[in-house]
Amino acid sequence: MGRAPVVPADPAALIAGEGASRQQIEALRQREEELTKSNQALHQALQQVKALRGMIPICSSCKRIRNDQNYWQRLEDYLQEHSDAEFSHSLCTECAKRLYPGVYNG
Repeated sequence: MGRAPVVPADPAALIAGEGASRQQIEALRQREEELTKSNQALHQALQQVKALRGMIPICSSCKRIRNDQNYWQRLEDYLQEHSDAEFSHSLCTECAKRLYPGVYNG
């Protein structure tokens, strides 16, 4: 099971209501800072995912993709770097017939 979500508390309210110590207040401030950084990292990751929806330069012949450094890389490599996609490889019917005409009869 995961941790229960942490709702940042107002340190001033803790002082008035429960008499929180300086250590507790500092711990809350540190936790809030961690949550803010985590939120920023998640937002940045979401922006990268959205970038995959835009125009991606792809070679018409070999299907390699030109990355941000102007290098051409395999489609699978590019997608694995920019998403959580994983690949398994097989042959479609047309390629199987073309590559193995004496073996594939389907």
